[in-house]
Amino acid sequence: MRLFLKYLVVSSFSLVLAIGFYFSAENDAENVGSKFQYKFEGIKIPGARSNEPRRRTVSVKLASQYIEQGTEAWIGSQKCVTCHTNGTYMALRPSLTKLLGKPNEQVREFFLKFFKTTASSLGGNGKLGDSQLIYIARGFAEWDAHVSGKLSNETRLALNTLFERQLPSGSWKAAECWPPLESSAFQEATVAALAVGTAPGWLSELNDEKVKLKVERLRHYLSKTNPPHDYGRVVLLWASQRMTGLLNEDEKTSIINRIWQLQRPDGGWSIRTFADPEQWGNGNRAEKLRSEKDFKDPPSDGHQTGLVLIVLSEVGIGKNDPRIRRGVEWLLRNQRQSGRWWTRSLNTDTFHFITYSGTLYPLVALFNYNAVPEETSKLVLSQIR
Repeated sequence: MRLFLKYLVVSSFSLVLAIGFYFSAENDAENVGSKFQYKFEGIKIPGARSNEPRRRTVSVKLASQYIEQGTEAWIGSQKCVTCHTNGTYMALRPSLTKLLGKPNEQVREFFLKFFKTTASSLGGNGKLGDSQLIYIARGFAEWDAHVSGKLSNETRLALNTLFERQLPSGSWKAAECWPPLESSAFQEATVAALAVGTAPGWLSELNDEKVKLKVERLRHYLSKTNPPHDYGRVVLLWASQRMTGLLNEDEKTSIINRIWQLQRPDGGWSIRTFADPEQWGNGNRAEKLRSEKDFKDPPSDGHQTGLVLIVLSEVGIGKNDPRIRRGVEWLLRNQRQSGRWWTRSLNTDTFHFITYSGTLYPLVALFNYNAVPEETSKLVLSQIR
C-alpha cells in the first residue's frame, strides 16, 4: 500500500530532480552499483556514489526527503522490516520530531502489522526473525519516548515477546552477515538494551519476575562480554546511557578516549577504522574490505561520524569541545547534492544502503548539537506546517 507523506513537500522539487546530474564516469568499484538505491512507483532514488558533488550548505529538506522516501520505497517494494532502512527510521526519526514534525504514522502501522502477522506467538506465520523483532521493539520504544510521550501496549507486547525469545546467554539469534547493523549477537543485544532503556516506564513498572530475570541476563551479558571491536564499544556506550549497569565510569572513559584516538585529521570518523576486516560479522567481508584502494587510509563517512556524535552528545560532551566542533564541521561540509552523506557499504558495492543511516545519523547529531543551520530548519518547519 502506498504510504502518503503528509508533512513534506515532494512535488516537482523531488529527490530525483534534486540530483539531476550525471555522476562522473569513474570506474571505482564503489561507483558502479545499482542505478537506483530505492525504487517504488513514483519514487526513484539514484544509486549512492562516492563521487557525488558536495553541497555548499546543508539542506535539511533534501536529507528529510531522502529519509522519508527511502523508507516508503522499501516498505512498498520489499514489504519487510530491515535494520538498514525502516528499522533505522523507526529507531532515529522519532527523535527529530521537534525539528521535522511527527514521523510517518503509516510506517509505525506497517511495523505493527508486520509484527502481528509474522510472530508465531501472536498467531502469525512464524517468519519473524529475532533481528527484526529487536528493531521493532526499539522503534516502538522510540516512538513512545519522542512522539506519544507514554508507553504503548504495542511496546509492552514487543518487549515481552522479545524476552520470550531470549537465549540462555542473554542475547538472541542474530544475523551476522550484514555489518554493521546485523553484525553480531553483541551488536543486536545493544539495540535491545536501547529499547529497554528508552521505553517510557516499562522497566520501572515491570512486575513479571521472569521477565525481570531476563532483563538482568541481558545486563549481565553486555557488561561481561568483551565487545568484538571498537564499533561494538561505541554502541555499548550508547546503550549504557539508556540502560544502567552496563559500564562503569572508567570503562566509559576508556571508550571515549578510544573514540578520540580514532578521529580523522579532517574531523570526521571512518567506520572502517573501528574494526579489522575479519572482525565484521563472521569475517566474510574481509577480502572485499582489504581490496579497497583506500584500505590503509579510509575516508571519514556519514554513518560513523554521525553515530559517534550522537553517542558523545548523550554521554554529555558539549559542543564547545574542539573535537566535537571538528566533527560537526565535517558534517556541515560533507553533505552531497542529493541530501545524503556518503558511506561506502561494508558488504557489497551494489546499493550502499548504509548511506541511509549515514544520513539519518548526521541529522540527529546536528540536531543534538544545535548545529542545524537556522535558515534551513525554519524552511523545513514552515513546509511541514
